[in-house]
Amino acid sequence: SFTHVCYSLYSRAIKTNQDLLPETPWTNIFYDDFWGTLLTHSGSHKSYRPLCTLSFRLNHAVGGLEPWGYHLVNVALHGAVTGLFTSLARLLLGGGLWSLLAGLLFASHPIHTEAVAGVVGRADEGATLFFLLSLLCYMRHCQLRGHAGPVRLVAWFLGSLVCAACSMLWKELGVTVLAVSALYDVCVFHKLKLRQVVMLLYKRKNVDLLLNVFLLAAWGVILLAGRFYWMGNKPPNFSNSDNPAADSPSLLTRMLTFSYLPAANFWLLLCPDMLSFDWSMDALPLIRRLADWRNLYTAAFYLGLFFLAWFSLWTDQTVKGKETNGKAHHYTNGRNGNSLLAIPFLPATNLFFYVGFVIAERVLYIPSMGFCLLVAVGMRSLYVRLRRRSFRTMLVYCSATVVLLFSVKTVLRNKDWQNEEMLYKSGIYVNPAKAWGNLGNVLKSQGEMEEAEQAYRNALYYRSNMADMLYNLGLLLQESNKFSEALHYYKLAIGSRPTLASAYLNTGIILMNQGRLDESKRTFLTCADIPDENLKDPHAHKSSVTSCLYNLGKLLHEQGHQEEALTVFKEAIQKMPRQFAPQSLYNMMDAKKQPLSSESDLGGNLHPAGLAPALSAGLRNVPFRGAAFQLLEFDVTSNCTLTFALISHRREAYIRLHKLTDAEHWYRESLRAKPDHIPAHLTYGKLLAMTGQKTEAERYFLKAIQLDPTKGNCYMHYGQFLLEESRLLEAAEMAEKAARLDSGEFDVVFSAAHML
Repeated sequence: SFTHVCYSLYSRAIKTNQDLLPETPWTNIFYDDFWGTLLTHSGSHKSYRPLCTLSFRLNHAVGGLEPWGYHLVNVALHGAVTGLFTSLARLLLGGGLWSLLAGLLFASHPIHTEAVAGVVGRADEGATLFFLLSLLCYMRHCQLRGHAGPVRLVAWFLGSLVCAACSMLWKELGVTVLAVSALYDVCVFHKLKLRQVVMLLYKRKNVDLLLNVFLLAAWGVILLAGRFYWMGNKPPNFSNSDNPAADSPSLLTRMLTFSYLPAANFWLLLCPDMLSFDWSMDALPLIRRLADWRNLYTAAFYLGLFFLAWFSLWTDQTVKGKETNGKAHHYTNGRNGNSLLAIPFLPATNLFFYVGFVIAERVLYIPSMGFCLLVAVGMRSLYVRLRRRSFRTMLVYCSATVVLLFSVKTVLRNKDWQNEEMLYKSGIYVNPAKAWGNLGNVLKSQGEMEEAEQAYRNALYYRSNMADMLYNLGLLLQESNKFSEALHYYKLAIGSRPTLASAYLNTGIILMNQGRLDESKRTFLTCADIPDENLKDPHAHKSSVTSCLYNLGKLLHEQGHQEEALTVFKEAIQKMPRQFAPQSLYNMMDAKKQPLSSESDLGGNLHPAGLAPALSAGLRNVPFRGAAFQLLEFDVTSNCTLTFALISHRREAYIRLHKLTDAEHWYRESLRAKPDHIPAHLTYGKLLAMTGQKTEAERYFLKAIQLDPTKGNCYMHYGQFLLEESRLLEAAEMAEKAARLDSGEFDVVFSAAHML
């Protein structure tokens, strides 16, 4: 698996997530969602996973965007989770074959491929790691009751609560460990059957148990309330394609489909033969009629679940023997497996609220622990009941065969994840619209334009209203100089999603190239007025709006409307998102009108090296000097480190604007940032001489010579200063030294000859 590249590395969670960059305050991860959007923004996904984002940031700090480092951490986390789960199985099943079987099943299960091979699956792995730590801490707390002092008991209990909070901060499902812990205490540790649970309130000896359950429930309520408050007290908004059943007007359709989804997820655990990178849209057709055969599967699933719960909650049979190391293993092990399987999956059932997916394989990472535990419990129970040695041997071989089959499937599935092309091809059977569309993007990036165009058209054949695919096809046609057809698809994309700013941008560019200037203006103005509410990627939207305003400003400038152009450019600067490269507002004035390859391509990091050309280009164009001056006052320290390069360009910009006092300030700042920079000493000396500060000027010329006495250029500049001061003999001496040291430099020798 180490050789496989995480396709998700290039998603918004990593590549365009500003929270991973060193210049972004690290505290932003506690206010933004998993994708870098402000959590309270109306378009936020509301996926609050700050600890996972923090791990991405550390990865980025060490290796940048190199996929191998991200993948290494994912594999290491899976190994750690497998080790902890095996330890849990040992506590529940006793050491030996069956706990080993549970661990091997979990380690090799193909359903985990997405969570491990896809970098965004790290959220599930991290949540599971702390889920297990929390559960193990609570189990230890239960075991120490009556055998340890209150300090140790409280320490283990608090450790469980803290780990539960950490699990939730990795991924939302982690909070369900509190319910699993409570069920363990009641049904496994105290071995209470369902009818006995009702009597708890009337028995004084159960006060400690009730107190613990109450504290677990209270902590869960606090975590969930804090989570809901932190995301602005609003649920997330999902599109129809994310969860089609949730958008269905028919109550029967919603009930039948949502009832079927847990059964479909369980089938993926039981028989992970057909896997896909994406199960959205029509990957699972809605169940609209009672006559749909899938309802039989739903009924069988819930019937089996009922009998499994009945055997574990109502029976009181105990198995004891050498197969279990002489320990009595109650059916409570089945109860624990049931709780691990069912409770963590409850938030994904649409029972309490609608979720933004149909099936997500990585969401099964935690519930799969319950599945593996139940399989091991079932195999052990069957082993105990078999009396003949040959049958028991056959059962062991069957268990090994299951592990082997899972391992082979996992290896084959990892090959699908080797690169994006193979991954998307593997998903065509399950989700053809999404798979063909993504495959088209890959083929286009490889330069296979005809194949990419066909892939886009295949995607639209299965789902004709996908705005992203319509836009991507239009973009490909535009790059192939098929402007009329491209314009057609851009308009279809806008019709499908009126807030798709990048489609307006490229539509306006084509219209401008065709000389339809009034239509182009209207298109750019419409784009500029689109709000970013309820948009999944507001950063990319703002970048497109900024670029629309730039093109509108350029159009007005070319038509001679300078004041209007300047107003538009000022508006662009005001709306410019944090990640947008400001030099585009000025440098693109000389560029050809090129189509936008993607919304994210507009953005760049606001680095000093990028701001400097913006200042320089803006100052060279008279109508835009006022806007360039606004860039000088722009608080770049909130976006990037104030480096020597930025300071240097700022001081030069102020000289161009004839603001010499401000220029002096930035010269001093540049020398404070880099005291050994010789050109800064020389140019600052010239500035001081220009403002009449002769003594100070001479001091900086001499300091430059002191820094490197072998540089003839330093003597030449000092000589010119002496010449202007009418100190002719000293000037001649400096000229001779300059010519001698830099005899190969024409400019130095020529200047020396002139002074002599």
